[in-house]
Amino acid sequence: MSASNSVRTHTLSVLVEDKPGVLARVASLFSRRGFNIQSLAVGATEQKNLSRMTIVVSVEEAPLEQITKQLNKLVNVIKIVEQDPENSVARELALIKVRADATTRGQIIETVNLFRAKVVDVSTESLTIEATGTQDKLDALLRVLEPYGIRELVQSGIVSLSRGPRGIGTVKQAP
Repeated sequence: MSASNSVRTHTLSVLVEDKPGVLARVASLFSRRGFNIQSLAVGATEQKNLSRMTIVVSVEEAPLEQITKQLNKLVNVIKIVEQDPENSVARELALIKVRADATTRGQIIETVNLFRAKVVDVSTESLTIEATGTQDKLDALLRVLEPYGIRELVQSGIVSLSRGPRGIGTVKQAP
């Protein structure tokens, strides 16, 4: 296998019409080919009636090219752009519920502040933390919080934008 066909992680921004069934059709293209979507985030855009999907998948270049060609054939897909990690900003949101009592609460809050996260809910037995950042930052925070006992965790999936003034409407389309 050549170096150009090695498996690597790709982040795709897919601009789609905001209509029922579009997400299912896009996701099914990946599943039919046996590719696991590592992260999927869908939300509104600055353009009314359009949504943006951010899809993270590990796949070789050649199959990715086939998928993007087939995605482009879907009537509801407007544009597909592969985000270059060097020229984009990517973030993820995590909500983390951690066991916290009177003896550990202060230590947990200190940790949360070090990671520039914030406490968004407090109870007598737990703290709920909101953290945003790269996957590496969130993984590091989770490792530090693990000893206290993570009761619940939810992550949004990665969202990504190109750096600078260019947007999905002005970026060259993926092959």
